[in-house]
Amino acid sequence: MSGFVDESGLHVKGGDGGAGAVSFRREAHVAKGGPDGGDGGDGGDVWLVADRNVASLLGFRDHPHRRAPDGTHGSSKRAHGRSGADLVVAVPEGTVVRDRQGSVLADLVGQGERWLAAAGGRGGRGNASFRSQRRRAPSFAEQGEVGEERWLRMELKLLADVALVGLPNAGKSTLISVISAARPKIAAYPFTTLEPNLGVVRRGDVELVVADIPGLIEGASEGRGLGHRFLRHVERARALVVLVDLASVDGVAPGRQEEILLAELGRYRPDLLARPRLVVGSKADVADPEARAAWSGPRLSAVTGEGVAEVVGRMAEMVASVRAAEPEPEAFVVHRPVAEGFRVERSDDGFVVVGRQAERAVAVSDLTNRDALAYVHGRLRRLGVDRALARAGAREGDTVRVGAMTFEYEE
Repeated sequence: MSGFVDESGLHVKGGDGGAGAVSFRREAHVAKGGPDGGDGGDGGDVWLVADRNVASLLGFRDHPHRRAPDGTHGSSKRAHGRSGADLVVAVPEGTVVRDRQGSVLADLVGQGERWLAAAGGRGGRGNASFRSQRRRAPSFAEQGEVGEERWLRMELKLLADVALVGLPNAGKSTLISVISAARPKIAAYPFTTLEPNLGVVRRGDVELVVADIPGLIEGASEGRGLGHRFLRHVERARALVVLVDLASVDGVAPGRQEEILLAELGRYRPDLLARPRLVVGSKADVADPEARAAWSGPRLSAVTGEGVAEVVGRMAEMVASVRAAEPEPEAFVVHRPVAEGFRVERSDDGFVVVGRQAERAVAVSDLTNRDALAYVHGRLRRLGVDRALARAGAREGDTVRVGAMTFEYEE
């Protein structure tokens, strides 16, 4: 079973808020105790946090569901419910989060960057919170909100200093096994590597992260041979090392290999061609003498060690140059969804008012209670729901739904 997963679905559910309590003081020395129902606790939020200690999305493949704890209900004597704890879900650095339509919601690049994936529902207010000069003894409370729930799609784009790019069986895995402690699968046939491998390379005081990208073929930028999935891991590399096989058994000349690889990179993302790159001839130990003589660039043999030190030195120089030109990293960005008011939508049988504020206004415990109904109508009017319905074309007698409440519109 593969230990590296770079795509996964994720279902997140914020905790539900606890309900507010309806209660009145009942004590021997108090003839008519006032309302003392406590508020419900808020549901916990679900946060995605980039963690460099997480290497892949393997943990989500078989267990894609994450739910935060619910808040508890309020009770008498103004005892408020306990809020649910936030759930922190660790994901690898470089994780891109998309919705089901494919739109990017968050890009968690560096350690500690976080994004609110599912907000918990707010706890309902107890009847003590509704006491006013006009309502001395409110006999209703609010229900807790349901936590946000949705499916997400996660993609991992590896963060590496150098990406090794080449056609299948060009010697990338052998090279990374020689220059680092990585131990990828190595065999004498194409497409041995089907998942990226990361290795740490040390050159003096410089430490590099090198990614062995699975072999690309002509048409990879159009998705052939899992091309998009493989090319995704090249996007964030600081520099590129293009390996061309000097002993290609398919008879593709080294110059032609370079043309194919650069063309695919450029078609996938043109800015990749502007990054520092080094084109190296590989398998120099088994190459035909004419092919060796015709190749004017640096060459290496990962088996005999020829040219390896030189190539690693060139890698370190490229990465050091790019790092020096990069701006100082800023504090991580917290991604939060934009707060939503409400909107009016037409339905088959009338109008629907959608939005957290409006739905919360009608989330009381007993809509048959006259005090509760008066509160709901006043709250909707202050939010501007009446004006919005009029602008949307609502007429006398039209059916209007807000959350669980349905009523007839009156001008």
